[in-house]
Amino acid sequence: MSKVKSIPAPGRRSEARERLLATASRLFYVEGIRAVGVDRVMAEADVARGTFYRHFEGKDDLVRAYLEATDHRIRAGLAAAKEEAGTPAAFLEIVAHGIGEEMCRVGFRGCPFINAAVEYPERDSVIHQVVLVYRDAFHRVLQDAFQQAGVADSKRSADAMVALRDGAMVAAYLGDPQTASDTLTQGVAALLTAD
Repeated sequence: MSKVKSIPAPGRRSEARERLLATASRLFYVEGIRAVGVDRVMAEADVARGTFYRHFEGKDDLVRAYLEATDHRIRAGLAAAKEEAGTPAAFLEIVAHGIGEEMCRVGFRGCPFINAAVEYPERDSVIHQVVLVYRDAFHRVLQDAFQQAGVADSKRSADAMVALRDGAMVAAYLGDPQTASDTLTQGVAALLTAD
């Protein structure tokens, strides 16, 4: 027997769903996905069990929604940075600077996608697949920008920037955030001037 999920009408948002998602996002990021159960999310969001299951099939569905909302927020930030930048090289520098600022923010706990991949290492899990969709999209944005900036091997440069970002985020969480931020921005500048 299939379970049909009630979906709010287009253009209307459920306040309870938004509270659940905001609460889960905060708790998952700060404490870890596996450390937080749906009972706690429901309690802190002040939402009944029936309401939770009206909006989410279970915890994995809530985690998927959390990551997709994070992806949407990041993509919107990238689009705004592209508008602001004027040139592809400036866009890449703005992205690196923005990531650096995020790493220096109080309460920074690393990349939510890397954190989720660590907690859901099975490549065939829905959560791991959402992480890969985000990473592929982020890589494509960077590769396009490097190509438009005239960098000869735009794929290699995008690979390097993603690796720099990943490493800098871990370094910021474990050590000095400003040093990690500076290393990231210097690394991206070097990629833009490399032969």
